[in-house]
Order: sequence, then C-alpha cells, then structure tokens
Amino acid sequence: MNAWVLFDWGGTLMRDFPGSKGKMKDWRRVEAVPGARKALHQIHGQVGVALATRAEESDEADIREALARVELDAFIKRIYSPLALGLDKGSPDFYRRILAELKVSPDRVVMVGDNYKEDVEAARAAGMRAVWFNEHNSEERTGAHMATLHHLDHLQGLLTAWGILKRS
Repeated sequence: MNAWVLFDWGGTLMRDFPGSKGKMKDWRRVEAVPGARKALHQIHGQVGVALATRAEESDEADIREALARVELDAFIKRIYSPLALGLDKGSPDFYRRILAELKVSPDRVVMVGDNYKEDVEAARAAGMRAVWFNEHNSEERTGAHMATLHHLDHLQGLLTAWGILKRS
C-alpha cells in the first residue's frame, strides 16, 4: 500500500465505557462508534488500515477479538501499541517506528483519533497528517495537515480532498 490510515481504537473506532475494567474483549458491552464500520468499508482496499492504540493490557489477539465482536476486525491489517512497540503513544517516536515498519513516507499516512495530544500532536510531530475526531462538541481545530471531524462518515471526503484516496 502506498498510503495508510491509522485509527485510534478506544474512543475512535470503539466506545470506551467509563467503569469498564480489564481487556475490552472481556467487557460485557462493546460497541463500534457510529459511522466506524461505514468509514472503514469506504476506504478498505484503497489504503492500508491499521490501529495505533495506547492499549497497554491487550495484545494484538485481544484487540482483534474485541474488534470481531463489532465486526471491524476484517478491515484492520496491522495493530500497533505501546506493548508491541515498546514506545509511548504520546511520543512522535511511536509514530516514526510505525512509518519505518510500513516503509511509507509520512505525507502518505493519516492518523485519526480522539485524543488531541496523543493522536494529533504526536503524529504531526512525526510528519503525518492527522484528524482530530471530536464527536462530543462543536469545537474545531485546524492547521497545516490536520482537520477536525465530528462524525466518521466525513472521513472519505477528507481523505479524497487530501489526495490520499483517488477521486471516483
């Protein structure tokens, strides 16, 4: 793949439920974020899709099991976490390591996540484009190579405008 979209896991593709403890695969209740399945379906096959998560308890098998519970696992090619990389997700080095493993230029990678510092600032410091996913209020943050989305249904249009996806 010559372009990749990285997604945060909890709060971006799947709901984080306050009070839920342990590995998400074992939670009594799991849900995909509204629009996640549609967004993944729209970009699948046109770009590589990976997770860049701060999950510290779950390994790749655990994460895939949780994703399978909401039928998102088939879309995700790779999973990167502090556990797997030995680096903190809030560090640009976390993203630089992903770029090295993907063997792709930073301008061909977009990070999508709900944590502005870890998902947007750290990814941008590594040279990537970033999308702040803010479904909770109308706050917008924009800048060079970054945007805000309030719903994942709008991701395909943004990726097309940025030249990550081809126009149909």
